[in-house]
Amino acid sequence: MKRIKHLMAWGEPGNGDKSSHSNSGKNSDGRDPWSGGNDNPPDLDEIFNRIKQFFGGGRGSGSGSSGRSGGPANPFSRAGIGLVIGAIVVVWFLSGFYIVDEGNRGVVLRFGHYIDTAQPGPHWRPTFIDNVIMVEQDRNRTATIGYRKTGGRESQVKEEALMLTKDENIVDVRLAVQFRISDPAKYIFTNRSPEMALKEATESALREVVGKSSMDFVLTEGRANVASSVKTLTQSILDRYDAGLLITSVNMKGAQPPEQVQDAFHDAVKAREDLERQKNEAEAYANDIIPRARGNAARQIAEAKAYHDKVISQAEGEASRFLQVYKEYKAAPAVTRERLYIDAMESVMSNSGKVMVDVQGGNNLLYLPLDKLSGGTTQNPTSNNPRIQVLPVVPDSVQKRADNLRDKFGRRDQRSRGRER
Repeated sequence: MKRIKHLMAWGEPGNGDKSSHSNSGKNSDGRDPWSGGNDNPPDLDEIFNRIKQFFGGGRGSGSGSSGRSGGPANPFSRAGIGLVIGAIVVVWFLSGFYIVDEGNRGVVLRFGHYIDTAQPGPHWRPTFIDNVIMVEQDRNRTATIGYRKTGGRESQVKEEALMLTKDENIVDVRLAVQFRISDPAKYIFTNRSPEMALKEATESALREVVGKSSMDFVLTEGRANVASSVKTLTQSILDRYDAGLLITSVNMKGAQPPEQVQDAFHDAVKAREDLERQKNEAEAYANDIIPRARGNAARQIAEAKAYHDKVISQAEGEASRFLQVYKEYKAAPAVTRERLYIDAMESVMSNSGKVMVDVQGGNNLLYLPLDKLSGGTTQNPTSNNPRIQVLPVVPDSVQKRADNLRDKFGRRDQRSRGRER
């Protein structure tokens, strides 16, 4: 059997020797324990027996020294082992508690295999069996296409920014994508680099959308439409990849032509803006002049309609009056004729000057100023004779007719008075 060196302390009894070592530091047999001589040391069976005695409380084989053959049993053997095992179990159990912070998720692995996703709060896992990987799910992340930010400054990445449009023009497009983790397990295990997959999918979607659009559309009014289309297309690609990512927003930071043609493009944009400004001014002038013209036209139409209604009403009134007079004329022609004559004379006499000549012993003469009626002038006869009153000159036929009417109506008045008496 293989032998080992003697490791016993000084004063420990040797093989069958009951005396202690001397004051000179040597064993009872006169050997130095550190001399490393060729003495026979105890074998392995003896060492194992001593360990068994210490932990198990057993006795030696009886062939050894008095310490091995008649030593007392260890009182802490089984209780010590139980305490040690209990302490190990308690420490193992307490070490399994962990807390998932708000906004994070815990991906639980059992022997490297995914079993569950821990929500925010306290949890327990068996140590050395389960492993938990913390993932910041609610944190917004940003990916840039066409540029990079270094030290607060933006630098162009030409291989990502320059793209070909539908009308075979080149545009410089810069895009910022904001995203977060939707499925932590897929984010960790499905793809080796989810962020890189996101960037490549976004660049591919952007090139597809820009390739189907014209340059003017991308640079002017189509920015919002391009960003919305890129977001939808990129999300569909990520869902097919099972990347576990959710795009929250896509913002177009810039869209411009290449540096070589920027000056010419700016001139074209300025001309387009001038055209739009002139169009707006023309529309403003039209919006000002057209309502006024329409108002004037409506007013004139209303005035014409009012005049039309007035003339028609007057004509209808005169026609109605004439029909009424005609009806009376048919009933009493003579009276109606005289009445019409009197009304005509009344209108003529009331609107013209008259000359009355007072003649003694005879009827007064009535003259109408024919010169004034015809537009001429004559000398006023009242300037020499104060008894002469200027009245309108009446022709003889008219005067005779008036006298007859006066005599006729005078006789009617006398008859009526006699009847009253």
